[in-house]
Amino acid sequence: MIKAVVTGAAGRMGGRIISIIGDTEGIELSGALEHSGHDALGKDVGELAGIGEVGVKITSALDVLMADADVMIDFTFPEVTLKNLEIVKKHNKAAVIGSTGFTADEVSMVKNFANEIPCILAPNMSMGVNVMLKLVAEAARALGDDFDIEMVETHHRMKKDAPSGTAMKLAEVAAESVGRKLSEVGVFERFGIIGPRTDKEIGVQTLRGGDVVGDHTVYFYGTGERLEITHRATSRDTFASGAVKGALWLAGKEPSLYDMHDVLGLKG
Repeated sequence: MIKAVVTGAAGRMGGRIISIIGDTEGIELSGALEHSGHDALGKDVGELAGIGEVGVKITSALDVLMADADVMIDFTFPEVTLKNLEIVKKHNKAAVIGSTGFTADEVSMVKNFANEIPCILAPNMSMGVNVMLKLVAEAARALGDDFDIEMVETHHRMKKDAPSGTAMKLAEVAAESVGRKLSEVGVFERFGIIGPRTDKEIGVQTLRGGDVVGDHTVYFYGTGERLEITHRATSRDTFASGAVKGALWLAGKEPSLYDMHDVLGLKG
């Protein structure tokens, strides 16, 4: 039985992960974490998640929790994730990371942790999005420089980072598939008289509003035609299920940085 600690346990994603763990064989919730001073400290996490009492109270002591756990499932913020990874490394345990908004330097720090402990880092843990990544790569390679690449992502009004981690990953995959670097060709805003679109640029536009869980569309614009690849998430359960699947898969793996393509067998 895999023992899991869920960070950000009082949040929306944390609650769904806890619920999915309760319905999944082979894994159990051993700890629930929130930051010091949070109103939920000391409360039963199952009651907060809407699944009834589970006998696990929310605490801010990750060091204590990881001593009796196998894996941390972390959907927080990059700076929090990096601090949490220090503790996970101390106990030589594993980490499933769903936090988004990492800078290039922060990703390098995660990679350093993964040299010592097994880690999954994925901006989106849904099966559909990970299949979409493969489809976008194949389409970009097939269509090449004859098609302009643009994408639009939409999320709920409370999301803090923009563009979404998923949009950035889609843009990176598209760029790499046509031999470009997103850091050189990415365009994240357009305003005023900016002149014609360049041949190599890849546009990423962000929309925020309402309670949208997550919509992503990649457009390939050619002459007289266009191809659209779209994924729409209608429930956070798709991400939560992927995270729990990742935690089960990661158990016993060697230290390395993995992603959901490893978990889902989509590589190659």
